[in-house]
This record gives sequence, C-alpha cells and structure tokens, in this order.
Amino acid sequence: MNHALDKLIVIGDRVLIKPNEAADKTKSGLFLPSGYQEKEQIQQGFILKAGPGYAIPGDSDSEAWSGKGNEVRYMPLQVREGDMALFLQKNAVEIKYEGEKYYIVPQSSILMVERDDF
Repeated sequence: MNHALDKLIVIGDRVLIKPNEAADKTKSGLFLPSGYQEKEQIQQGFILKAGPGYAIPGDSDSEAWSGKGNEVRYMPLQVREGDMALFLQKNAVEIKYEGEKYYIVPQSSILMVERDDF
C-alpha cells in the first residue's frame, strides 16, 4: 500500500477504493454487464482502506460519571482491504490525493467483492 495513504483515516462504514482500468471481466473471469463502461454506473477497484464499521451505542446501564459508557463499539464491515469490489458510482465520492484518483464508497453501495483468500 502507498505509505502516503497511511495518513488517511476512513470513517464509519466507508471504504477507500483505487479504481481499476476499464475491463469487461474480473481477473477470475466474472463478466461485467454489457455497456457498463459507457454508462459508468458500475465501477470496479481494489479496497485500500476500510472504516471501522457501523457504530453501536455503548452501555446505557453504567453511570455517566464513570466514563465507561461513552466508549464507542463498532460492528465490522464485510469488506476487507485487498478485496476487488464492484460498486455503484452514483453513491461514490471521487477524490484526487497526491495525483491519484480514488473513490470513497459506503459499504451499502458495494454490490459484491472478489477475495483471493478463499
């Protein structure tokens, strides 16, 4: 991973994706929808960073003065760093960081992932 990206912290249920060059199928042979490149509704790329997940409220049973009930817990995301993701571009935010193009995408906009470690 690019060491410059180490400074970036992804928030909540979002992921940072480096888009791939346009292709009509994934490396494992999954064919992408015909005409998707022209419409640019579906994009693909590798997940470089993932947020901590969905925030779960802390215990409300503890006393407010104790400071124990204010810790935030997270339900982790299904996606992982290194996954190849197909995602809806309409919900993605395109950014440029140090001359490179990336997308910030909520997990709910990811249609599926391809993972090598199965």
